[in-house]
Amino acid sequence: MKRLYILIILVCLIMFIGPKNTVHAYIGLCCGKCGGNMPMNIPGGGVPETNEFRVKLSPMWMSMKGLRDGIHGVSDNTLLGMPSMKKFMAVPTSMDMYMVNLSIGYSFTDDLFGGLMFMWKKLSMDMKFNSMMHSSTGRSSYTMKSEGMGDTMLMVKYRLYANDPLIPTKEYSLFFGLNLPTGSISEKNTTHPVEERRKELLPYGMQLGSGTFDPTIGILYQGSRSPFWWGTNLTYTYRFYDNPRGYHLGNEFHYDLYGMYQFRYDMLTEIQINGTWWGRIKGSMDEFKNGDSGWAKDGSGNKVYPMSPLWITDNYGGHRISLSAGFQWQPFPLHIVDILFTIPLYQQINGPQLEEDYRIMFTYYVEIPTPSSIRYTGKEKQGRSRLGF
Repeated sequence: MKRLYILIILVCLIMFIGPKNTVHAYIGLCCGKCGGNMPMNIPGGGVPETNEFRVKLSPMWMSMKGLRDGIHGVSDNTLLGMPSMKKFMAVPTSMDMYMVNLSIGYSFTDDLFGGLMFMWKKLSMDMKFNSMMHSSTGRSSYTMKSEGMGDTMLMVKYRLYANDPLIPTKEYSLFFGLNLPTGSISEKNTTHPVEERRKELLPYGMQLGSGTFDPTIGILYQGSRSPFWWGTNLTYTYRFYDNPRGYHLGNEFHYDLYGMYQFRYDMLTEIQINGTWWGRIKGSMDEFKNGDSGWAKDGSGNKVYPMSPLWITDNYGGHRISLSAGFQWQPFPLHIVDILFTIPLYQQINGPQLEEDYRIMFTYYVEIPTPSSIRYTGKEKQGRSRLGF
């Protein structure tokens, strides 16, 4: 945690100090080849100027409350009971996730951009006990927790078509990504009130990573007619092999539609429709399959039924459509502040599992021209333009 704070401070220093005295920036958010007028929450957005770095720091808070099976809500009390009656000894009631994304990218040519996105997570899930666990522990609930580095994404974007090389109003791009399994899949249930349970692995949804290298491919479209900007992004992530724990997460399909209105040279509002479909988990965690983790047992020590729906892989996956609304502001050239609020419109999920309540994302974004960029104004670049005179 301490290292994360140090990293954030260093990034902020770069953002505030780096480009001020070395660039001649476009004024306002209307630049067709820079960070303005693009959604900050969708990987691959925008077309940066050539030979420039872009750094994006995005804290995000998400809240999940209540259980759902399909499109219908489910009461936690109907799920709690004795495992011999196909009921659960503990069920989730809410979850909070705090996540920080740090993206660093570079534009190699007018059409080719590459980057890395690092992720840090803090997960907190409230669990409610049945009457037997309540009596034996003296507690009606407890909170599962995990915290640490998540998976890292390697990203490449290649622009296929633009109707203007300088300020395009229509462009199509391919997006390629590779998930790098830097997040832990060995987090323990250390906060459980029963001491013997504290050495067990946390369930799938509380682990910090996937444990697998997963490719993503997508196609992106962006159009504009000032002061309006719009776009569509489609991406698919394929997970095709088991991680060292014996399972792999489901495939994912994301689709996003967005529109923006620039009402002032340095401000705009945005609205998005964000859709996500994700599949069930395949396989089974080795400790759950071969050991005692997650199982309730009878008086003879035989496994009876999973202690919680979190241990059943069929209770993962679903389809969610959300509405996002936000605001962008450019406090000074090359810097952008963005805030986005998201609520679900439709949720059909394999359950019982927790349903999403809302999420809030804040982003600070900066572009850093190098001496090779046309926006760099060092001595060797003075008087030159993109056309070379």
